[in-house]
Amino acid sequence: MNYNFDTVIDRSNNFAAKWSEMEQKYGTNDLLPMWVADMDFKTAPCVIDALKKRVEQGIYGYTTRPASYNESIANWVVRRYGWEIKPEWLVFSPGVIPTISILIQEMTEKNDKIMIQEPVYSPFNSVVKQNGRELIISPLVKLEDGNYIMDYEDIEAKIKDVKIFLLCNPHNPVGRVWTKEELQKLGDICLKHNVKVISDEIHSDIIFKGHKHTPFASISEKFAQNSITCMAPTKTFNIAGLQMSQVILPNEEDYKILDSAFIRLDIRRNNAFSLVATEAAYNHGEDWLNEYLEYIEGNIDFAVKYIEENMPSLKVRKPEGTYLLWVDFSKTGLSDEEVAKALVEKGKVALNNGVSFGIGGDGYQRINIACPRAMVEEGLNRIKKAIIS
Repeated sequence: MNYNFDTVIDRSNNFAAKWSEMEQKYGTNDLLPMWVADMDFKTAPCVIDALKKRVEQGIYGYTTRPASYNESIANWVVRRYGWEIKPEWLVFSPGVIPTISILIQEMTEKNDKIMIQEPVYSPFNSVVKQNGRELIISPLVKLEDGNYIMDYEDIEAKIKDVKIFLLCNPHNPVGRVWTKEELQKLGDICLKHNVKVISDEIHSDIIFKGHKHTPFASISEKFAQNSITCMAPTKTFNIAGLQMSQVILPNEEDYKILDSAFIRLDIRRNNAFSLVATEAAYNHGEDWLNEYLEYIEGNIDFAVKYIEENMPSLKVRKPEGTYLLWVDFSKTGLSDEEVAKALVEKGKVALNNGVSFGIGGDGYQRINIACPRAMVEEGLNRIKKAIIS
């Protein structure tokens, strides 16, 4: 391999949220953090080099996006997913959840209904409630083999008068990479009931062997016109702190709505660093990403085997995408509160409690394994100490 993902980097003293905010959440910073969904790897060298050149200029004023910025995104999307998008469909945003929040404000009224599928990334729940909309939940169905599927009958039964469906594709935390057929069924229901789909596809580049990411809007022109897609290089290249994402809006009216909202809020520009980082990542980062995916899948295989051999009371299924493990602790004989306490006090490890992901999350913990293999092993040893001893 050309890139070394085994190097352990000390992030504890550089204000990294993953490391510095444990005191607030867990009551102590003396933990191994395997919670916040970012990586403990350096980003791609091409991104670092581009940022160094920008820093060395010494002037960090307002930036203007060149045409090459949107072109780099469009080229990436067609190379990775086979979806041809037009650069003029793209709107810059500082983040996916801020985009979803603004779209909810602009496209719905107070008390309008918005549907999500739980368990799911917790801001999906909070962004609906905090905007004064009514939350409609269709729980995912967990099969006997641990796989999750959508409950189309439940969706159909509850979707009347829903204005927006928030889709997590690939899914955080359960690790599903929805197939084209699954998305087709969902999209047909949403079209039938005139429900706009906002698809969070921020994990779309982190897909493992045997699986393929299908952008929801790529399935048909009707789906494209009835959906808004949120993507970003931030999870892919570990640059979330640079605050950028892209919104793909094939529907001209949707584009005008979001663009007008960002104009009013004066959200129009990249910062001086996110612009060059995005172009460098999308134009030159593909080799790094491919090696990174091999390493992460190795981490996942290592972790799944470790859990099966050393903690048989825990149940885990290999995810199809994302660098997150969704682990069932319900057979340990401990309550959610007891598991959480043991992980912090005995194991000295920070995980995400499944209850924070909503319905179906009780009994689970989410583990971030996007770190050097030695850290994965140390984290698993700590979990074993907390649960077994």
